[in-house]
Amino acid sequence: MRIRCPFCGERSHAEFSYLGDAAPTRPNIGTRATVPDTTLFVDYVYMRDNSPGVMREYWQHVGGCRSWLIVERNVTTHAISNVASAREQVLAATEGEHP
Repeated sequence: MRIRCPFCGERSHAEFSYLGDAAPTRPNIGTRATVPDTTLFVDYVYMRDNSPGVMREYWQHVGGCRSWLIVERNVTTHAISNVASAREQVLAATEGEHP
């Protein structure tokens, strides 16, 4: 499998490290004064669907520029349909939230 890093170009997957599913969002636990619901974090950290088809995954280019990437990959065929910088996607999603 080959992954096209947006900064370094196409490389072997051996240069990358897989982190996991990019779909789950970190639960909001509120303030320190409140007791967090630990089941939300257990679900966030450990509970994953194992469904076939296209998934958004975190990968890091550890053998190159060390950038974190979001890779859209069919987990059945390993066909990659899109690769983007995770940082740029987060910045675009939060644009306008902070003054």
